[in-house]
Amino acid sequence: MRIGIDAQLTVGTATGIGEYVRGLAQALRDDGAEIVELFEPKLDPWRFDRRVVWDQVVLPQRARAESVDVLHCASGTMPLTAPMPMVATVHDVAWLRVQSHVRPYARYYFGKFSVDRYRQAAAIAVDSAFSRDELLDVVPQLDPSLVHVVYPGVAEDFMRLQRRGGDGRTILVVGTVERRKNLHLIIDALPFLEGARIVSVGPTTPYQEECELRAASLGVFDRVEFRGYVSRDELLALYATSAVAAVPSAYEGFGYGAAQALCAGIPLVASERASVPEVVAGDAPVVSIDDLTAWVDALRAALHGESDARAGESRDHARERFAWHASAAAMTRVYRSVV
Repeated sequence: MRIGIDAQLTVGTATGIGEYVRGLAQALRDDGAEIVELFEPKLDPWRFDRRVVWDQVVLPQRARAESVDVLHCASGTMPLTAPMPMVATVHDVAWLRVQSHVRPYARYYFGKFSVDRYRQAAAIAVDSAFSRDELLDVVPQLDPSLVHVVYPGVAEDFMRLQRRGGDGRTILVVGTVERRKNLHLIIDALPFLEGARIVSVGPTTPYQEECELRAASLGVFDRVEFRGYVSRDELLALYATSAVAAVPSAYEGFGYGAAQALCAGIPLVASERASVPEVVAGDAPVVSIDDLTAWVDALRAALHGESDARAGESRDHARERFAWHASAAAMTRVYRSVV
């Protein structure tokens, strides 16, 4: 069985989906599968027009040229047609739920247009039970038996990370700086956490300006650092030395930041919304995003080292749940079901 995987979002600096595709492709190869990663470096995946050209024209052409038996559309979008069965990974339906602030054409393409394509999929993988429920809610015509929960894996460098002890001051927030990630909640907590700072890692959107204005109004602007994209080594160093990771998201289809933190053994404080509690699975504090006092208390405890033991003890559980070999085995069963 020859599997073609849409790997266009691994071009350049990969975000969560790029990380997902790289990890899955390698794990499938390690498991003996014949994998063809389909991508075109000349097409910028972050330019809307280039992305549409890739999805609708180049991707099905490449899949046909490579004679793949299954085309895995791993980035949440699908071509109108392809000459072989298609499996889609639906990471979330955020474009229909929480992305009303983005441009209408992007909201339509990544929202309703993409959702309509899912009905052509031979099978669908979702990142969480939460995402499965969300998808079946917005596309009730889908046969539930074709929608499979397959947790993404976490890369080995997070699994093997050696913690060097928290620095007692850094709150690490990993992910795109966009409104649904809710970074302003941690900024609101900062005035109550003497000596603490926030380090935000991930691509930016105009929401960052709102966060900067909020930090300035609270007198903590100099304690909030936006680093944007960072190298892998720098990211791992932050996980190794920061006092705590925070995932205050209001909406997540999976929440890579939470899974990575758990597997790296860094104390975590996470929101109670969407898929986040499912990912955490009782291994870290889950706090309502409407309760600022509870966030302050949980972050203060972690900054003081009170959560280190729990993070270390729960690490093995997380590494077992988010091992790439388990994800690859589950995805292989999905492929076989359509061939």
